[in-house]
Amino acid sequence: MPILEAYMVPHPPLIVPDVGKGGEAQIEETTRAYEEVAKRIGDLKPDTVIISSPHATMYADYFHISPGDGAAGSFADFRAPQVEFRETYDTELVRRISFLADKDFFPAGTEGERQRKLDHGTMVPLYFIRKYLKDYKIVRIGLSGLPLAEHYRMGMLIAKAVEETGRRVVYVASGDLSHKLQVHGPYGFAPEGPEYDKRIMDVCSRAAFGELFDFEEHFCEKAAECGHRSFVMMAGALNGRAVEAVKLSHQDVTGVGYGICYFRPGDPDPSREFLKAYYQGLDEKLRMQKEGEDAYVKLARASLESYITKGEVISVPGDLPSEMTSERAGAFVSIHKQGRLRGCIGTILPVTNCVAKEIIQNAISASTRDPRFSPITESEIPYLEINVDVLTKPEDIASPAELDVKKYGVIVSGGGRRGLLLPDLDGVDSVEQQIDIARQKGGIMPDEDVRLQRFEVVRHR
Repeated sequence: MPILEAYMVPHPPLIVPDVGKGGEAQIEETTRAYEEVAKRIGDLKPDTVIISSPHATMYADYFHISPGDGAAGSFADFRAPQVEFRETYDTELVRRISFLADKDFFPAGTEGERQRKLDHGTMVPLYFIRKYLKDYKIVRIGLSGLPLAEHYRMGMLIAKAVEETGRRVVYVASGDLSHKLQVHGPYGFAPEGPEYDKRIMDVCSRAAFGELFDFEEHFCEKAAECGHRSFVMMAGALNGRAVEAVKLSHQDVTGVGYGICYFRPGDPDPSREFLKAYYQGLDEKLRMQKEGEDAYVKLARASLESYITKGEVISVPGDLPSEMTSERAGAFVSIHKQGRLRGCIGTILPVTNCVAKEIIQNAISASTRDPRFSPITESEIPYLEINVDVLTKPEDIASPAELDVKKYGVIVSGGGRRGLLLPDLDGVDSVEQQIDIARQKGGIMPDEDVRLQRFEVVRHR
């Protein structure tokens, strides 16, 4: 049996009267919409409520499904310990999801932290749902740091498990919208905030789920949203079906966006297999990018492909531009996959006798030795986007006034440690931010005296 209905809902503890203590009146429209969602769920009488929550256990490269027989929680962290929850997990459905994930070598299951305390991203929806539904179980799933396409795949896997178990299930995608909607809000203002809310409410009100992939990571970060991956996972659970979407509310009075929609799936509809369409578009985009790559990027790609697939370090090709074999310079190789950084390692000053060898070595290191990421696998190679930055010799500067985030990279040195940040990076908009990030990368405290250097790069794509 397919999923009965799905819902996009926020999770402000303020909405619970024992927490809000009258403050909930300012989001009364959201409360009314929440009550409507809860009544719909009560009328459907599902066996199980699946909730994806940004505040459940989250890993960078794994989808955590809460294990065990159940969990308890309360709003004690929000000064309302009297509002308590004790929920039972649908262990059979959890086992089925985990089994299908293992079968497909998909990174999801019950391994990892055995968190017994319910999070508020789960409890706020349940606060309303349990008014109208008394006999039910839940499945609680965390998000991950993986690309949006993997969240959509997770939703598809969930839907398959639901059908195979025959459960009557509703899906609740818990997540607030932007946290940057008002200057006087708790998180301040960013122009991306209102833009995110406008776009996401438009997309979800039309059930145009394919457009969820168009939200770039740095844009979402600037908007400070917390629910996008949850919504994408929900969309995956409705993959390949016609969907009736109804927008119930959107409010931004607290400086945080709260949006509520419900989605009623219908008959199978091949035109709504959005992951397939996404990969088709991605394949075409990457094909065109590869055709336009210059000799520097082609060399980096050839180096990492040879090392990953055969364990071999390539020799310097004989047909490279002369400057690649006659000049020495530091170089960084940056690798992205579906908009997310997958590896980046380089040298500030040259350690080999030519730029070509610098690229060959650093491409291998970026793809297999970046300590922030697992080594890139052969199956990922077709989806990699590669940049090569060739650096000029660093020069000392007297103050941050001599920096420009678009033109210069920065090296911050202090206490025998050093941090570097390349120029013209998405999401880095000020010199102060650039220096702070470089300090963090070097493990240099904010109050430590530092030496500043700048450099320029020639970026090859």
